[in-house]
Amino acid sequence: QVHLVESGGGLVQAGGSLRLSCAASGFPFSIYTMGWFRQAPGKEREFVAAISRGGGSTYYAESVKGRSTISRDNAKNTVYLQMNSLTPEDTAVYYCAGRLTVWNGADYDMDYWGKGTLVTVSA
Repeated sequence: QVHLVESGGGLVQAGGSLRLSCAASGFPFSIYTMGWFRQAPGKEREFVAAISRGGGSTYYAESVKGRSTISRDNAKNTVYLQMNSLTPEDTAVYYCAGRLTVWNGADYDMDYWGKGTLVTVSA
């Protein structure tokens, strides 16, 4: 059974940082492209970042580029999202997701999804 369990969310002040983690199980993590998405209150879910199977390639939404870093540890079946210089606009539920196909930037279809972790950034 596939599980993606996010952690690390919480309340942080504007300008602060958070590191989200996503522990995966039930599928061959090391051959899956992994990504982070977020959904703010009243908004559609949006792409945040993605990382290739080996971690050599990373992709970011313009809204987080330069202040976020996605990484993975295939030995631990875990993917991370480090976010810095947070603003209230980053407030959202953050979801971890994985897919077998390589990232192409043309679609955001994912095979597996976690249940999300809430990040709240106060002004």
